[in-house]
Amino acid sequence: MTDGPIDRPDFTHRRERHGVIGPFGGRQLAILAIAVVVVAVGLVVITTPLGKTGPPSPNDPKATQFVLDPGASLGVRTGQLAPDFSVPLPDGTTYQLTDLDGKPVRLADLRGKAVWVNFWASWCPPCQSETPVIRDLAERYANRGLVVIGISVQEASADQVRAYATRYQLGYTIATDLSGYIFRLYRPPGLPTQIFIGPEGAIRSVVLAPLTEADAVAQIEAILPK
Repeated sequence: MTDGPIDRPDFTHRRERHGVIGPFGGRQLAILAIAVVVVAVGLVVITTPLGKTGPPSPNDPKATQFVLDPGASLGVRTGQLAPDFSVPLPDGTTYQLTDLDGKPVRLADLRGKAVWVNFWASWCPPCQSETPVIRDLAERYANRGLVVIGISVQEASADQVRAYATRYQLGYTIATDLSGYIFRLYRPPGLPTQIFIGPEGAIRSVVLAPLTEADAVAQIEAILPK
């Protein structure tokens, strides 16, 4: 035992570092949180069905037509016989609209049927919004004499349209007007444009907007064969 102060070693113990949660630090948890958000957003995008079948709200931008030419006047009118999907060309040949399988699409072959012609494009948001409505109603009314013809316009290729139709399992007739001849014949001012044709071949109504299910049903019921 000594009378002087005791010489003790310096205190060198360091407190053990712990993460915010267990072994994980704040930075690791932040990275993990970002990864979870990215995965969640991806799942929402993948699983969200295309469009919607419920009535659009007044502020829904997809509830209006995608205008192509504000000054354009429609090339057809209600009451007239709907022009068939063939156009004489200057070289003496005739352009004939065909479906994705290359089969001619002719209104003359559909006399006695109710026909819903839908001018649309795969890149058009309001057209995408109403796709489920058209798909479901085309199937529902097929046995009651309804024929739906979707004429895709201003597309890059038929393959692009075919991919869209396959992805969303569209069972009604899809035709691609890559040349624009039928588009110029009917002159729709925007997309989508709906032409409803009665069994006698006359245009009963024209709608320059996407349709809700209720509105589409009303149009279809009005032109079904008696």
